[in-house]
Amino acid sequence: MTRNPFHIVDFSPWPMTGSIGALFLTIGMVSWMRNMSTLGLFFGLFLVLLTMLQWWRDVVREGSFQGHHTTMVYKGLCLGMILFILSEVLFFIAFFWAYFHSSLAPTLELGSCWPPIGISPLNPFDVPLLNTAVLLASGVTVTWAHHSLMEGDRPGAIQALLFTVLLGAYFSYLQAGEYYETSFSISDGAYGSIFFVATGFHGLHVLIGSTFLTVCLIRTWMYHFSNEHHFGFEAAAWYWHFVDVVWLFLYLSIYWWGS
Repeated sequence: MTRNPFHIVDFSPWPMTGSIGALFLTIGMVSWMRNMSTLGLFFGLFLVLLTMLQWWRDVVREGSFQGHHTTMVYKGLCLGMILFILSEVLFFIAFFWAYFHSSLAPTLELGSCWPPIGISPLNPFDVPLLNTAVLLASGVTVTWAHHSLMEGDRPGAIQALLFTVLLGAYFSYLQAGEYYETSFSISDGAYGSIFFVATGFHGLHVLIGSTFLTVCLIRTWMYHFSNEHHFGFEAAAWYWHFVDVVWLFLYLSIYWWGS
């Protein structure tokens, strides 16, 4: 058998279970929003969480214990993560496009003004500004963790990662409280739908990034990372910085300029 530096993965059921879970999660959320059964929502969420747990376990085992993540595999993983983040950038560009399409030239249906009449926007210098400070601080702590890993300072990396995860959880808590206090809903025309879809998907990305960093925190605690081999953390840090940058654009456009 010819040896090569690439990792030929074994057959895995997790892409299929993840796709089925995402399908049930989407259908379940629609049913939940229409005040119907939540069975599909919880079943889809269970499948997605199960897939995350099992797939992450396999990747950790391949990289940390079986030595499959060679230099060539590392380059492929870097390229894959970069392309994934690029696809996420395009995903959010669609929301910004919809927002500016409606706000720069409001139609008669919107009352020829922005925000539309009857909409009371949130104060950009209240909770949104605090959330901005929280996310910027988390960007600093995740960079601190990265430099600590590269310098072989494991306790410093654990401390910085713990701060980052706590700041991410605090951001999610503040955003949930903000949603609870808004005077408009997702059904209030173009403004409500764009606001909640754009900020809601960003909030989902914060939850995913916080989970990603929590796994990295556990792996750092279990000595899975070295000062030269820690791509799992690098990928999480790239994702978190992307989440920070998207929030800055959301804050400047929807919260500050749009108010």
